[in-house]
Amino acid sequence: MEMEAKKPYVIAVIIQLIYTGMFVVSKAAFDHGMNTFVFIFYRQAAASLLLLPVAVVLERKNVRSLSPGLLLKLFFYALIGSTFSLNLYNVSLKFTSATVASATTNSMPVVTFCFALLLRMEVVKLRSSSGIAKLTGVAFCLAGVLVIAFYAGPALSPVNHHRAFAAAHATASRRRVTWIKGTFLMVFANMAWSLWIVLQAGLLQKYPNKMLVTVTQCVFSTIQSFVVAVVAERDFSKWKLGLDVSLLAIVYTGFVVTGVSYYLQAWCVQMKGPVFFAAWTPLCFVFTIFCSSFFLGEIVHIGSIVGGILLVGGLYSVLWGKGKETKITPCSEVNTLDSVQDEWNHKKPHEAHAEATSTAVIDQV
Repeated sequence: MEMEAKKPYVIAVIIQLIYTGMFVVSKAAFDHGMNTFVFIFYRQAAASLLLLPVAVVLERKNVRSLSPGLLLKLFFYALIGSTFSLNLYNVSLKFTSATVASATTNSMPVVTFCFALLLRMEVVKLRSSSGIAKLTGVAFCLAGVLVIAFYAGPALSPVNHHRAFAAAHATASRRRVTWIKGTFLMVFANMAWSLWIVLQAGLLQKYPNKMLVTVTQCVFSTIQSFVVAVVAERDFSKWKLGLDVSLLAIVYTGFVVTGVSYYLQAWCVQMKGPVFFAAWTPLCFVFTIFCSSFFLGEIVHIGSIVGGILLVGGLYSVLWGKGKETKITPCSEVNTLDSVQDEWNHKKPHEAHAEATSTAVIDQV
């Protein structure tokens, strides 16, 4: 009985380890010269190959319910939530580091909250403790991004100098202008992803078939990503895959992250709720600091750690405010951000798409 009670905690840790691996192997692939746009196409194609047969078996009778208007909307949502946000995210990852990518993931619920507020899906009571906590979280999030972008601070030497994913042409330090550009590109990628989450939550209220919605967007994103990749990289000799870290990253993000972590994540959220799962997200940041230093030899700066701590503080502040608000509000009056938050917990900044029980997360990686 005790083991059953511990299962959600063990699975939550495993999921964060899987996402840590996503950040590290993706960064390693880019450091070895993998084109970020080609990578997204291969990743989305791998996810489609995994999910499409499942959808054909489970949902073939419901395919006719996808009207032309709904398909057009799903095409547009795939363009925002997958094609645009993932491509922008991976470009920013190439410009910065795996640690920064992991740290900014903590800003996702905060950015989603801001969009929900603008769309009047969320209300802030300025005189209540929950409202103050939410606004404090937004302020912490903004401060964290600014610290990561503009403050480097002392550098921490790599844990392992004989790293597993060594890249001969990868530089230990990047130009400050490139770093700042990459940080803000990552923020824009998170904003696009958060907007997609809000739009997706509204769509699922009208058309609740999560599997068809997910798979259709994944297929659309594969087609869109192919067009983007062809425009960005016309030398098809660079599309070739070998038995190296690039192939590992594609297989890992396309199959392990999509197929394994999203299933575990959906189970975890179903058992303990979205707030429980979101509370474990900062653990991925801690794991990534160590793993990126050990496997990639990344030079982690104090500024990235301080900024990450501020982002984590913003995450917990918003979650606390939301949790307190939910406790004092009757169930019938709880606003739709609960579904938005649940949506985020089913998908991470920058992932492909989830299994049937997943509302969206994710993504990811």
